[in-house]
Amino acid sequence: MKVYSVKDLLVKDLLLQEVNVKGWVRTFRSNRFIALNDGSTIHNIQCVVDFEDTPEDVLKRITTGAALHIRGTLVESSGKGQTVEIQVKQLDVLGDSHPDEYPIQPKKHSLEFLREKAHLRTRTNTFGAVMRVRSALSFAVHRYFQHNGFNYVNTPIITGSDAEGAGEMFRVTALDAKNPPLNDDGSVNYKEDFFGKETNLTVSGQLEAEAYAMSLGKVYTFGPTFRAENSNTSRHLAEFWMIEPEVAFMDLDGNMDLAEDFIKYVVRYILEHCKDDLEFLEKRLLDEEKTKPKNERSDMALTEKLHFVLDNNFKRVSYTEAIDILKNCKPNKKKKFQYIIEEWGADLQSEHERYLVEKHFKCPVILFDYPAKIKAFYMRLNDDGKTVRAMDILFPGIGEIVGGSQREERYDVLLEKVKAMGIDEKELWWYLDLRKYGTAIHSGFGLGFERLVLFATGMTNIRDVIPFPRTPQSAEF
Repeated sequence: MKVYSVKDLLVKDLLLQEVNVKGWVRTFRSNRFIALNDGSTIHNIQCVVDFEDTPEDVLKRITTGAALHIRGTLVESSGKGQTVEIQVKQLDVLGDSHPDEYPIQPKKHSLEFLREKAHLRTRTNTFGAVMRVRSALSFAVHRYFQHNGFNYVNTPIITGSDAEGAGEMFRVTALDAKNPPLNDDGSVNYKEDFFGKETNLTVSGQLEAEAYAMSLGKVYTFGPTFRAENSNTSRHLAEFWMIEPEVAFMDLDGNMDLAEDFIKYVVRYILEHCKDDLEFLEKRLLDEEKTKPKNERSDMALTEKLHFVLDNNFKRVSYTEAIDILKNCKPNKKKKFQYIIEEWGADLQSEHERYLVEKHFKCPVILFDYPAKIKAFYMRLNDDGKTVRAMDILFPGIGEIVGGSQREERYDVLLEKVKAMGIDEKELWWYLDLRKYGTAIHSGFGLGFERLVLFATGMTNIRDVIPFPRTPQSAEF
């Protein structure tokens, strides 16, 4: 007999049919009413047990967290809170859950506590909803690119290059940590290591994606990236996922068009396919906001924020214009910003980005043409010699969510920038080669997937939107 998901039982017309369902007990009331959930939906199905006809030793095993197999008839419910319920005919306990030890009891737990129980936290409504939205967003990402002619490329996780130039990378080595081979000058001899050179976990798949874009035309990567940044904030992870499209023959304007269209597509997808979870997450966020001082509360509810992105054209503003706006705005003049904007060339902080989006333009913003000195070496230098064809997309509540650029396609200019930044050109010989053999204008962007999930779910800590967070001093599970 077919096993139905709870979601199917609640939405399909199966009234008065014999059904089979398996799931975990959320609550068991009055020795009669089981709230069963299998993860397919935020909603539970009520299963009504005839306790007079059920052995007492079985009833005692129906505890929160226990796994059950239930067979019975789906009927209309006369009680509040559900439209249908199962009149149980047969019940099997598949896995017991000790009531005194099970940590996810039907009461409110702090997010900090649940991070310590990451293996069980998706049995709560909040984390079940977050991870279903994450899954839907992930599917929407692939769907968008596949429907628009992009090829999916798996770029290396182990790399010898540092795309960001940040130097904060995790080393990959097979050498004996206590007794590594040394050069005459006392430095570690990586020629004797597994790969014959110093290697690290990647911070980005962009450079390799560029190589594939210059032959396949339109490509994207969607994979794990790593930063050894000793940053214990609510916005940083040591391991996270990046979406990185690269397109040949596309300039910065085309890149901005692509990024806006892509973001609107994935936001529209979850609004259409995750209604129940978003409704729950919106209510959760409203309840959380009530505990905050008024000046710290969000101006918009969760779905309102998603529609803010979906229904508005993204305003395109040069970095230079943005600096003028910020220099002359009230929070800057009254020194309300933590970082005061004093001159052109400042690296914008989240507070500045959010002011532009939420207060000044009141729509998503794309900033472009940044100072070359605060951007990466691979970004195309403008004719003014001081700005590059970079772009960042800014969202309400989060600031920067996308960073991208038109890539430097001129061999001589790129080589000069590589040398000026002290990067070993021998390490990037293949990247420079792309500019020697059929070079062309090309562009791309990077979107930190967890930032997108954070925005889409209304969660406030990035550790709560990835299944098993990796942060400084923490690699549990």
